[in-house]
Amino acid sequence: MSFNNLQLIEPIMQALSKEGYTNPTPIQEQSIPAILQQKDLLGCAQTGTGKTAAFTIPILQLMHQRQQEREQRHRQIHTLILTPTRELAIQIGDSIKAYGHFLNIKHQVVFGGVPQFSQVQSIKRGVDIIVATPGRLLDLMQQGHISLSQIQFFVLDEADRMLDMGFVQDVKRIIAKLPAKRQTLFFSATMPTEIKHLANILLTNPVKVEVTPVSSTVEIIQQSVYFVERQHKQPLLIQLLKDESIETLLVFTQMKHAADKLAKSLNAAGIRTEAIHGNKSQNARQNALENFKKRKTRVLVATDIAARGIDIDELTHVLNYELPNVPETYVHRIGRTGRAGANGTAISFCDWSEKTFLTDIQKLIKKQIPVVKGHAYDIISMHNSPVATTTTSASGGTFSSNFGGGGRGRRYGKAFSQR
Repeated sequence: MSFNNLQLIEPIMQALSKEGYTNPTPIQEQSIPAILQQKDLLGCAQTGTGKTAAFTIPILQLMHQRQQEREQRHRQIHTLILTPTRELAIQIGDSIKAYGHFLNIKHQVVFGGVPQFSQVQSIKRGVDIIVATPGRLLDLMQQGHISLSQIQFFVLDEADRMLDMGFVQDVKRIIAKLPAKRQTLFFSATMPTEIKHLANILLTNPVKVEVTPVSSTVEIIQQSVYFVERQHKQPLLIQLLKDESIETLLVFTQMKHAADKLAKSLNAAGIRTEAIHGNKSQNARQNALENFKKRKTRVLVATDIAARGIDIDELTHVLNYELPNVPETYVHRIGRTGRAGANGTAISFCDWSEKTFLTDIQKLIKKQIPVVKGHAYDIISMHNSPVATTTTSASGGTFSSNFGGGGRGRRYGKAFSQR
């Protein structure tokens, strides 16, 4: 199917052609017709599936058509797109600009971490679409700069991450200010119980679109795991980066201070690295991301929150320096590579305290992640444990997730001796 089959208006088709788009992705193919029929939609899709265009394109078309039907004396905010991070808000804003290039529709992206003056001035001049993060949106609402009374289209994007980041109460406060009569589009990569409950509150007889199962990972991505003690993760990473085939590497850490510390160490080893996280200024984050996209920087170290919105088609490698304690987050992370049909490699480091996280991840994705054994910092070989008999190389076989016993905080020697 091509975009020509989706009943899109000529100005949008021109914009898509200008961007080089010809065929919709599965979520676009299923979502665009339903949204154009003015139905609520519940979309479950992983990163890199094209969901931003899936809701942006039909909303622009519907807004343009309604704009043609009424006398437009002053622009009012008719669409609210709520998203968890600044990076993702900016990305959505860029998409609106691209797909609405030939339409008379104005938008404004609002987020915290920067002065609000320019955002407020733009809103005062009149905008049709607001793309916002929850905190700054509530601030501007409380100051009287934004009213949601005329909202016709409401998009809640990355709902699962919104809840993970503790925005649930903010989201509910925003929802309470929306008109009862509206079209709501709800997108989430995972559907835990809390998300389903929120969706039931927001949506009326929604069309359900699920492109890939929640637990799926992109099959084209080559996954592997290295068992390594925490203090040896850094030298192991430096060793791996001697491989020039790792052209770009996005490294995930759990904490902000860990990201800064690792970036500093890699730079000291002669590897051009930058870090992005919530404590960095917006300009610093954008500059780091641009340097990474242009390959001025080889390694980008990020926390999960800061990484939302990173969309790089040619990202070759992702590395979990620390495994996430939420297994769905693993799927999000590795989905940053292998995009647009390209090959991708996802590497994970696992120390003893993280073995339960690995078990949970493998249960979710319903597959065993191949283990790379015999490397210089292999904790199984170093401890000469009988567990080593359950491992194989990355090129074949699997690893028994019954590796040792116990959990976070236990010493390696004690844990292995108790097996």
